[in-house]
Order: sequence, then C-alpha cells, then structure tokens
Amino acid sequence: SMQVIAEGISHVYGPLPVLEGVDLRVREGEVLAVIGPSGCGKSTLLSILGGLLRPTEGRVLLQGKAPDGCLNPLTFVFQDFALLPWRSVAGNVALVLEHHRLSPREREARVQEALARTGLEDFAAALPKQLSGGMRQRVGIARALAVQPAVLLLDEPLSALDAQTRELLMEDFEALWMREKTTAVYVTHNLSEALRLADRVAVFSRRPGRLKEVVEIPIARGKRANPQAQAELVALHERLWGLIRLEAQSAVSELEDG
Repeated sequence: SMQVIAEGISHVYGPLPVLEGVDLRVREGEVLAVIGPSGCGKSTLLSILGGLLRPTEGRVLLQGKAPDGCLNPLTFVFQDFALLPWRSVAGNVALVLEHHRLSPREREARVQEALARTGLEDFAAALPKQLSGGMRQRVGIARALAVQPAVLLLDEPLSALDAQTRELLMEDFEALWMREKTTAVYVTHNLSEALRLADRVAVFSRRPGRLKEVVEIPIARGKRANPQAQAELVALHERLWGLIRLEAQSAVSELEDG
C-alpha cells in the first residue's frame, strides 16, 4: 500500500489563509484521523491530499506501490454520499468504473465484490431513495472500494447520520480496516469517532489551520471496547479535547464578535 506525505502545505483562498505550513505523513496501512475546530481547513487539506486542489505552497508526495487491481490510488468518501438518485445501488457503484477500460465481466465482478464487502448484495437493484441514510453511506463506501484504492480519503462520512446509524457504520469501518489495511485519512469533528477508528489523530489549530500535534492511540483497534482500555481512552479523549477546546472557544467567540 502507499503512504502520503504533505510537505509545507499552505493554502490561501483570496485574502483568507486557510492552511499554514502543514507537514504530515500518512503512514502505510494506518488510519489517520484529522480533527480541529470547524473552518480550520480540514476539508481543504483532504482536497489537496487527494489532488482535487493545488496548494498555494508546498507539495504532496505519494510513496510506495498501489495494490494490484488499483484503478484510482486516492479515492474520496463524502458526507453527502454523492449518489445519483436515478441509478440503482449497483449502478451507483459501477459509476466510478465507467471511464476505466474494463471488460463488462470484470466491471460486474468488481461491483458484486464491493457490494459483498459492504453487506449490500441484497440491495443491488434498490434506488437511493429506498434506503436509509446509513445504507446510502454504505453505497458511497462500496463505490470507493470498487476501484481498490491505495488510500481512502473520508470527509466526515458519518456526520449526516443519527447516533445509532453512526454506531453501526463505525462497526463497518472497524471491520473493513481490520480486514483490508487500506491507508486512510479520516476527517471528523467527533473525538469519539477519531478515538475509535484511528491509529493516530492529527490535531489542527483554528484557521489558518496549522498542525498542532499528532497523538498516537496505542490501543489495538479491536481492543478499544474492552473495559480495561476505558481509562486510557478517557485520558486520550481529555488530551485531545484539551488541545482543541481553546481553539474551538476562540473560534466561537470570534464568530460572535465578528
């Protein structure tokens, strides 16, 4: 699999500096969560890592070899699922394969496999409007998996969902990452989500977003539900909250004053 290296990334929108001097390495096979107050440039950073946006300064390097069968090394999963309402579940998953030179049989096999990996086989013919929000987000994940990505870039993939559905999808992600070892960058504003899913958590300051600290989560992903891990998780939660609390407070009061 691959690693992604950001070197000296700064970005300015018009007069507004959004990111400043970000150096970040996403290690091979890890899930790196990115947290910080709203408006700190997390989504901008993700767009830059994924090549959708050219940074004002700095560069992004990809190191390593994409896995066999990888059609698209860097693949996004968005919070609004970005599904076409008139296409079936299978049709939405197939969408990302259409500009690749695949035989119909290979395309079909990839779609079926992606549906199987996300528990959607029985819903292949359904339309998005017939599905719950959680199922729609699963379609978004299946579509990302169909290209066999080297790196998944997830932009608040659970923020549009209710708490119960989030819980179920976090279980999906846990299972997925324990099985696949896909490198991932996971942008979220939810600390519990970061602590549950990530190997490391990159904490950003308010705008312009600078990298404040990268916090390691030393508990294996499969063991975080164990009672003996709870005290350590609570301590990590407090540490992360301590890092972003002041930032969040000043971001809020700035909005109120401005």
